[in-house]
Amino acid sequence: MIRTIAVAIFLGLCTLLVLPWLVLWSLITSNPDFMYHCARTAIRAANRVAGIRVHAEGLGNIPHGACIFASNHASNVDPPILVSVIPRRLAILVKKELFRVPILARAMCVSHFLPVDRGTKGAAASARLAMRSLEAGNSFLMFPEGSRSLDGRLRPFKKGVATIAMEAGVPIVPVSIAGTQKILKKGSLVLRPGTVTIRFGHPADTSSYPPGNRGELLQRVESAVSSALPPEQQPLSSVSLASDA
Repeated sequence: MIRTIAVAIFLGLCTLLVLPWLVLWSLITSNPDFMYHCARTAIRAANRVAGIRVHAEGLGNIPHGACIFASNHASNVDPPILVSVIPRRLAILVKKELFRVPILARAMCVSHFLPVDRGTKGAAASARLAMRSLEAGNSFLMFPEGSRSLDGRLRPFKKGVATIAMEAGVPIVPVSIAGTQKILKKGSLVLRPGTVTIRFGHPADTSSYPPGNRGELLQRVESAVSSALPPEQQPLSSVSLASDA
């Protein structure tokens, strides 16, 4: 609990005292790179305070140019931890409720984060904005499961990530993040020390998949994410097949 309070105070002070100046600087220079770099540094510092150790594997698989990082989602700490590790500025589809926080909302807008509405019309609009951003050269972090897993196990991917990647003509990098479900459980506000392992798989080249093969592309990415997860986070069907083999 003490670590959680310390992290909350540290990030709260950063948001109130530092972030407004970084937003102003980004607006003056028309470049959010410095603000993004400072945010990544703050997240790494918060990880140390919380006792979270992060190990990344397969960083060499990240291609040059715009791409989509498709990751499993087991905890609220997944996005900031991934942002602190992926060595480039990312755009992210963020729950629209977070855009109600004044300072944070401005920072996310400057950083080209996009609000996502889970309704049908809202999701379609977010997808169009994401495609335009990718075509402009920005990389995206997406969680194709749609929401956090209740038990940490990978859930079926939704087709949106494959559709967006194929329309924008960018590769998809499978990302497997393991251990975060133990650090911050769903419904809990208490951070627990622990180790997080992030594995970046080989990118899926969307240009090799015709429009009608969206499902095949999605299956390839989902299988790549699943196979790099520990057994306790793989879908039960995958664990059963491995046991029978």
